[in-house]
Amino acid sequence: MPANDSDIDLKNFIVFEGIDGSGTTTQLGRLTHALEAAGIDHYATAEPTSRPEGALIRKILSGALDAAPGTVAHLFAADRYEHLYGAGGILAHLAAGRTVICDRYVLSSLAYQGTTCGPDLPRFLNSRFPAPGLTIYFAIDPEQSMARLGTRGTLEIYEKIHIQKSVCARYADAISEAREAGWNIIELDAAAPAHEVTEALFAAVGSHLGVRLAPA
Repeated sequence: MPANDSDIDLKNFIVFEGIDGSGTTTQLGRLTHALEAAGIDHYATAEPTSRPEGALIRKILSGALDAAPGTVAHLFAADRYEHLYGAGGILAHLAAGRTVICDRYVLSSLAYQGTTCGPDLPRFLNSRFPAPGLTIYFAIDPEQSMARLGTRGTLEIYEKIHIQKSVCARYADAISEAREAGWNIIELDAAAPAHEVTEALFAAVGSHLGVRLAPA
């Protein structure tokens, strides 16, 4: 049976959100090192996961496999459910007293799948997932994020400027709705130099956890 999220304190469940190229992966690595240095037991993860559901999603995102937008929305929800409630999942780590940092969660689906198949299906599929203790949104202009992505060898199916602009707008709507529902969301200026973003991130997470985090 899956763990019951109502029995687990979700305060130490911290989520990163942002459009492609906003720097969440880089900052996740830096935060992980800082938590380790501070002696804080933690678990860093990301969606899509490395499970079979996540691997299938990644094939679709790479363009290697075609799928209808609604199918992708269902796959993300299935991957998220197992990631959250499955054996060794997010709730299990929280129950063991660890801080969990996850790169992408519900708002990502509302933004990306909300762009490709409309808002109703992603909202329905994700409506019962619990709110994290803290969500950090890495805000950046799509033009700047796409310039960063241009240094990569290949791009995923969503990594096109018109899609990123739409996703950015959907994120704004999703964040507004989530805040109204009581989510704790902080926005960082992801267009700033990386070290400044790191400093702001450490300050936000440190304040939330009641610890001092310092760059390595």
